[in-house]
Amino acid sequence: MGSTERIKEFLDYKRITKYKFCNELGFSNKFLDNSSNMGTDKACKILLHYPEINAHWLLTGDGKMLKQQNLNDLENSDNKAKNQLYSNQIVPLYDLETIVSLRELFNSNQSHKIIDTLKIPNLPKCDGAVIITGDSMYPVLKSGDLALYKEIDLETIFFGEIYLISIQLNNLEEHITVKYILKSEKGDNFLKLACENNNYQANDVPISKITALGFIKASVRKNTMI
Repeated sequence: MGSTERIKEFLDYKRITKYKFCNELGFSNKFLDNSSNMGTDKACKILLHYPEINAHWLLTGDGKMLKQQNLNDLENSDNKAKNQLYSNQIVPLYDLETIVSLRELFNSNQSHKIIDTLKIPNLPKCDGAVIITGDSMYPVLKSGDLALYKEIDLETIFFGEIYLISIQLNNLEEHITVKYILKSEKGDNFLKLACENNNYQANDVPISKITALGFIKASVRKNTMI
């Protein structure tokens, strides 16, 4: 197992997407496709960005993946997170095709737009769920998947994560989509909305045009056996 394979093991452990990892460190999206050892410069950059990684493990494969102190911190954090899971919550499922405004939905929780409810044990707190349409986020999310979200404001964005986003197109129309949110090269007044599917182009959107945000906390995929 090369060092890039060990990094993929670390990302799986921390539940960090490959897209987010490459974007934050400025690596090519194909960086992790190479199973051989990485160069010293990239290894140093990774260790600076993720100080919890045991450098000896990353470079040689010997020892534990995480430094002992950080391992204890992560275990405590995991225990705390487990205590914050909601085992009995009922999450409303909304039909996006009937929603004119995501902000209107967040403010009113209009019951007439609920098409079903979800009850999934041990989920973080969610405000609602929507059905994914289109394949711009494939294979992370595909058409027909259920995406569960928590309403947030613009001040609490974690760049590189997936969001339900409502964009004001004109005075009467909003566009609701699910995308990665990244920092924009155009400055602090813009956000870059990116797709997982390389066939779709990223777009820079003025923050002033974003009317509502939902942080995607979980997804459900239905696989039918015939």
